[in-house]
Amino acid sequence: MANHKPIKRIGMLVGGGPAPGINGVISAVTYEALNLGIEVLGFQDGYRWLVEGPQVAQDHCRILQIPDVRYIHNRGGSILGTSRKNPEHSMDAVLAALRHFGVDALVSIGGDDTATSASRVFKHSGGSILVAHVPKTIDNDLPLPGNTPTFGFETARHIGVGIVQNLMVDAQTTSRWYLIVCMGRNAGHLALGTGKAAAATITVIPEEFEDKRIPLSHLLDVILGAIIKRRSEGRNYGIAVLAEGLIEKVDKDELTGIVKDSHGRYGNFKLDEFGHPRLGEIEFGKLIREHVVERMKPFPMLKTTFIDKDLGYEMRCADPIPFDVEYTRDLGYGAVKFLHTPQARESGAIINYLQGKLEPVALKLDPDKNHMETRIVDIHGERYECARKYMRRLEADDFDESDKLKKVADTVHLTPPAFRERFGYLVGRA
Repeated sequence: MANHKPIKRIGMLVGGGPAPGINGVISAVTYEALNLGIEVLGFQDGYRWLVEGPQVAQDHCRILQIPDVRYIHNRGGSILGTSRKNPEHSMDAVLAALRHFGVDALVSIGGDDTATSASRVFKHSGGSILVAHVPKTIDNDLPLPGNTPTFGFETARHIGVGIVQNLMVDAQTTSRWYLIVCMGRNAGHLALGTGKAAAATITVIPEEFEDKRIPLSHLLDVILGAIIKRRSEGRNYGIAVLAEGLIEKVDKDELTGIVKDSHGRYGNFKLDEFGHPRLGEIEFGKLIREHVVERMKPFPMLKTTFIDKDLGYEMRCADPIPFDVEYTRDLGYGAVKFLHTPQARESGAIINYLQGKLEPVALKLDPDKNHMETRIVDIHGERYECARKYMRRLEADDFDESDKLKKVADTVHLTPPAFRERFGYLVGRA
């Protein structure tokens, strides 16, 4: 690796979607760097202008001073903006720009894609540009040790829980069901955390299907089973929280066909700069709502009103709760401190705290995907087990215990054997 002179200028940028607390990191990095006599150069809109090289990028960056960052730590949004621009195929231009501006070290703020880009900056520069990546995503899917959250997650969940609780009261008051699609591209942490804390009737996440693709009818029957069980208990209302990542669990050809045949009714398939489907372009909630209604037609006694709602954009630029305010100040401070350690000369790192101590995690790509590994919900642990216990959905004991089986079967005017034949596959009891 390259021999390093003292750091004189730190570059900073934000990539990916917004998350509560970004400004807290920007503020803390700026304060700590200036305290050490280091300049901070903020790049606007992530890599969007850096990929164009120095001449273009110079109009989209600025030296940050204390007045620029004073009192921004408890405000949502990002004073540096953000973008999903992928620099992978423009790394020469990015490095030329960074070197032109005299950047000795880069602090990137973002999720898994931005972390991947940060690791490539370190690698392609031969270690001459040090890299500290601050983990930001409301999805909580970066591979931090233990249960350490990514910043923004706790605030997003806090906002989401309040919304779901309000909708639950509305559902009870008006005797209807809400189908809420919660952001989370690769993992169900936000959906599960929101549904669990808000006592949603049922929460469905992609991890429960593990590595399998499922027909859309399977997902619809999971929801329908919850409606039946809820009705068997005398309640004709409820909330189903569905993780956005379920889109990528439904059989791809089937879902693609449904969306294309809808002629825009359910949106369109589009890819972002990193090749991921833009899940926000698909009206998954509307699709699920309309297909659940069709799936329920053989059971007219269950007739109810469904409302679909997307949950995500309301949470991304909220003012951070105190947890994330404090956490992001620690992360920004830790990023500057890490850049002055011998470890920073060996590899870039994700800034992480473990039991109150700075424990950076080396930036390593998944060798099979050339991408950061994704942290998913452990469906075999007690945290998920607890969440599942408090949901109202068809479980194995609804088929194994005759009284329970008769109760749910009677609700839809089926015999117990017929009910088992129709829904038993959901729990391996067909």
